[in-house]
Amino acid sequence: MVNQFYVYAVDEDFGPFFIKFSSYFPYTGRLCINGNEYAKRQTAKAGIAFSALDNGFATIDDPTDVARVQALCDGLTADRIDALLRKWLARLPHPFTAADRAAGYRYQLSILQAEFSLTQVLDKPVSGRIFFEQTIRDNLDIGRPDQVSLIFGRQVRRNTPGIFRTRVITDTVTPSLHIDYKHCRIKQYHKHGKALRTETTINDPYDFVIGKRLTNLPALREIGFSANRRLLGVQRLSHDPADGADALAAITDPVTTPTGQRIPGMRFTDPRVQALLSTLCVFRLLSRGFINRDLRAHLAPQLGLAPEDMTSGQITYDLRRLRAHGLIQRIPRTHRYRVSGAGLRHALFLTRAHTRLLRTGLAEIHGPPVPTKLRAASRAYEAAMNQLTRAAGLSA
Repeated sequence: MVNQFYVYAVDEDFGPFFIKFSSYFPYTGRLCINGNEYAKRQTAKAGIAFSALDNGFATIDDPTDVARVQALCDGLTADRIDALLRKWLARLPHPFTAADRAAGYRYQLSILQAEFSLTQVLDKPVSGRIFFEQTIRDNLDIGRPDQVSLIFGRQVRRNTPGIFRTRVITDTVTPSLHIDYKHCRIKQYHKHGKALRTETTINDPYDFVIGKRLTNLPALREIGFSANRRLLGVQRLSHDPADGADALAAITDPVTTPTGQRIPGMRFTDPRVQALLSTLCVFRLLSRGFINRDLRAHLAPQLGLAPEDMTSGQITYDLRRLRAHGLIQRIPRTHRYRVSGAGLRHALFLTRAHTRLLRTGLAEIHGPPVPTKLRAASRAYEAAMNQLTRAAGLSA
């Protein structure tokens, strides 16, 4: 057994870092720095206001300072890193004495591991999580040789060493996408619920026919950042789930008209809303559109009422809601309305989801004890939760 000596320090320019010295010949050492800490220190010194996001920038208060911040990040060069090591070797005790150094024994830096990251901060964090989960589903094959070669711009042959694969790892409840190329790893995940983070970690520069000396840092930086950008370019989505979230919110959330009038949202499970959506599916077939009286005649029976039991004012209220949420359009210079294209698509989907999915699924779970796959899955989940609470000592 041998000893390893760790020295943790805080530098004025680089922030927190550590140096590890080995106690046996040839007395190797390791310097570990965080480039983001360097960037934050330099940004603060330049008087630029910002808010941090762990290993990234969440916001820059003045958008005109973004280019300056990027220039400061680019200032983390091999010469600056080497100067940091020399500065602290002159202060710290280490295995090489003055006589050793005079004889030519000294430390030279090489790259053991380098991580290059791209953080895209999202203006709608909730939609960002939905977006990333859909990205994972649609890109499970991205680690295949034909796909990963596009990311790194290198040809993968049958005799190319390494494991080429895609892994989805769920640590607690946060999924992450992992892509392997030789000794290189790419990790993509939703960071703190606010940003999409893409990280390329190079563990062996020889994978790219590049030496390990610190002077090769610019070449590795180009490979790492290019891999991040190419991954985002290769990734494809069958649909943008954020659009679906926005479309649902446009129907169910309240709407404020240009005149300041607040129109209530249309609750998905409200029987009257479901009746209105079902009626729109019929009215789409009317070439001349429909009027107040037509809506009352079709809506009332679905609510168990006679048409004369509903007043004209109640129907006018429903027409106002349908117009405000973009489900119908008024025909110019008339009192007639037509169902919009989006209104038909939304009405068809929401009525089918309510009738065939929600009502049927809940009936299987809570109805008579008829064996179904959904009931079995529900009971298995409930048993697992009970077992978990008992193990945690939470159950009575």
